[in-house]
Amino acid sequence: MKLIILDHYSQASEWAAKYIRNRIIQFNPGPDKYFTLGLPTGSTPVGCYKKLIEYYKNGDLSFRYVKTFNMDEYVGLPRDHPESYHSFMWNNFFKHIDILPENTHILDGNAPDLQAECDAFEEKIKAAGGIELFVGGIGPDGHIAFNEPGSSLVSRTRVKTLAMDTILANARFFDGDLTKVPTMALTVGVGTLMDAREVMILITGAHKAFALYKAIEEGVSHMWTVSAFQQHPRTVFVCDEDATLELKVKTVKYFKGLMLVHNKLVDPLYSIKEKETEKNPSSEKPYAQVTTDLLRLYNLPFLDISSLWNPTAWHLGEDFVPKEKRMKHPDEQKSLRLTTCCVF
Repeated sequence: MKLIILDHYSQASEWAAKYIRNRIIQFNPGPDKYFTLGLPTGSTPVGCYKKLIEYYKNGDLSFRYVKTFNMDEYVGLPRDHPESYHSFMWNNFFKHIDILPENTHILDGNAPDLQAECDAFEEKIKAAGGIELFVGGIGPDGHIAFNEPGSSLVSRTRVKTLAMDTILANARFFDGDLTKVPTMALTVGVGTLMDAREVMILITGAHKAFALYKAIEEGVSHMWTVSAFQQHPRTVFVCDEDATLELKVKTVKYFKGLMLVHNKLVDPLYSIKEKETEKNPSSEKPYAQVTTDLLRLYNLPFLDISSLWNPTAWHLGEDFVPKEKRMKHPDEQKSLRLTTCCVF
């Protein structure tokens, strides 16, 4: 589990967007291999979406071979309602990028058979090969998607009655009128989210600090469904400073001490302009480059022997190093063949 702590909301949003960008480009999607991305709604991911749109408009990122699956949708709210999640995703993200409409998947809260709609959604995820990266947000009570307190930690996509805390929190989107807020929703389950190969959860603001504390420092509990991701093999929590107010000082200090390493996940920042994926489909760096990066990261000395390499010597069975550049043994005065090594 990784906890990424940034100073402000904008920095947390940018870090998350960079991470998504790198994951998509490193995946090297194409007509026969789509990147499957799970997405949330609400106010928290808006900053991240804005950065992703910026990357697309700058020509650094494409969503042409990306399939998306949204977490949830209100029951009974018309699709064209300004507060429906169909409208939210279209207005805040989809219409600004090059994703194909048929590759976006959002639950239909007006389906004649709601449970059949949920079952079909699970099948669509399975047919797409599962979710590569599921991005999520949480509520102040620790719910993720609409998996309210008390939800089963192995639940699947289903119909869910919303808790009063959630209705109160969402009233701001309905002019503060509680009577306008839907009381039911379709949502992916905790088990559905846990099936994703990687989960990134965005948590910002002091009002979510206690939920982050429950997710990081206390045990797994169905009353705080976000805590289930302690057991996921690849969970990344991205938060701002305000969200850490309930964490112990030593917890914050520990994870901040890892930021030098965690920032390597977004630095270097890849771009499709460089066409690195065409030259190397796996998007992996050569071994020598990885070694050099690690040495620089930990401020260790390294020897650049590229100037000593004789590309023909290997085939001729000769020494790798020209005679005039060979190191001499202090006792035997015999030439030494150099081999690259890296000790940590």
